[in-house]
Amino acid sequence: MKQAQPMAHSRTVQTRLVLPPDTNHLQTIFGGKVLAYIDEIGALAAMKHCNSVVVSASMDSVDFLSASKAGEALELEAFVTSTGRTSMEVFVRVHSHNLLTGSKRLTTESFLTMVAVDSAGNPIEVPGVIPATEEEHRLYDTAPARKEHRHQRKNMK
Repeated sequence: MKQAQPMAHSRTVQTRLVLPPDTNHLQTIFGGKVLAYIDEIGALAAMKHCNSVVVSASMDSVDFLSASKAGEALELEAFVTSTGRTSMEVFVRVHSHNLLTGSKRLTTESFLTMVAVDSAGNPIEVPGVIPATEEEHRLYDTAPARKEHRHQRKNMK
């Protein structure tokens, strides 16, 4: 079994500028663009955690809480919150930041499941995760309920 890693070990932060080609007719970013950013940073955080290639297995519901307009920065943060034998739950938070006024607002929060794989694409074992902060403990402690919800959702199909 691989040695457990602190949640902070996987923490990954990115900043993206919302450009006009990224926006719709209302000059707000396309939701699909935000989803791609979430998937990318989730994979990066998972790869940092397990030192392996990962694939996306699921993305929990994503609620767009506020719109991001052209000229604003998207600030994305991700870290592994829970692990199974070969899978990792990754929490991703996105804020919109108006760099001219300094105002910042929560845009999106999501949980993804990533699976570590070898060069042949077969799942491989991942290290456990150790929470340290109050937020990390809250996310770690509530992870089993989210996992159960994902299993129920998958079994309904």
